[in-house]
Amino acid sequence: MGAPCYARRVGEIVNCVSYSDGRRVADVPLETISEVLDVDGQFVWIGLHDPSEPLLRTVQEEFGLHDLAIEDALQAHQRPKLEEYGSGLFVVLRTAEVGADHQLEFGETHLFVGPSYVVSIRHGASRSYADVRTRVESAPQLLRKGPGFVLYALMDFVVDQYFPIVDALEDDLDALEAAIFAGHVSRTLTERIYNLKRELLRLKRAVSPLIEVCNRLVRYDVSLIHDDTRPYFRDVYDHVIRINETVDTVRELLSSALEANLSLISVGQNEVAKKLAGWAAILAVPTMVAGIYGMNFQYMPELGWRYGYPLVLGVTVAICVTLWTRFKRSGWL
Repeated sequence: MGAPCYARRVGEIVNCVSYSDGRRVADVPLETISEVLDVDGQFVWIGLHDPSEPLLRTVQEEFGLHDLAIEDALQAHQRPKLEEYGSGLFVVLRTAEVGADHQLEFGETHLFVGPSYVVSIRHGASRSYADVRTRVESAPQLLRKGPGFVLYALMDFVVDQYFPIVDALEDDLDALEAAIFAGHVSRTLTERIYNLKRELLRLKRAVSPLIEVCNRLVRYDVSLIHDDTRPYFRDVYDHVIRINETVDTVRELLSSALEANLSLISVGQNEVAKKLAGWAAILAVPTMVAGIYGMNFQYMPELGWRYGYPLVLGVTVAICVTLWTRFKRSGWL
């Protein structure tokens, strides 16, 4: 036998292994897969990472994969979906990770599942499925269920990666609400809310289509999934429902937080406007008095009166103090 295919195509084929009766048999060269498929009770699981078109075409020939599914796998810009091509399934999943800049990075996983094979293709941001392979290999009684159980394990792994992301988004929401009601309203805070809403929308687009995918796998119209494997997909379905509901809840709370932030900004602007209006009214009194006595008329009775100057100053101060007191009581100052 030739060298294992994962060693010959580093960066494209991660693993290529045959299984029988729930146990790992051997690493399989890509060129001899057809011989393994002829053995009853065996199936092959190939893991690919950003494969080239020639490699995908080779895999297509070995397993007889549909042209449309291969075209989707090459483009790698698909929404989550489940399609049946003959006796095989083509499943698209969106993977998500938190990048170094705390922004969500999305990738894709394409799964070809047939009676005797599983082909998993990773594109973009995605964790390695080595842990999934180790986990299913450690449970031979479950791995005996065949490719359907491998499909469940991969979907469960992808969906579970959403939980820490949702938790982090909820923590961001709590921090935003604390900042809003602590009076730290600002334009920057509004931008943070909009950015978080955008991230939630992207996550929503990755999660919500999985509801229909899991629904179909739980129902009995997908012949490839055995009856004893369907309860496992029901567990994935429950997880997807929980994540989807949490995303919807956080989006609603973010909308409320945005409205509260804008309302507090408006209230703050009104408070500033009231203070400016109050002080403008107070300053208008001495301005008016100074304007009157600054006119160059020859006959102004108060100009020749001995107590005119202190009286005008006193009346001006008294009016200003009265206005200040009234504005202070009404909350304008």
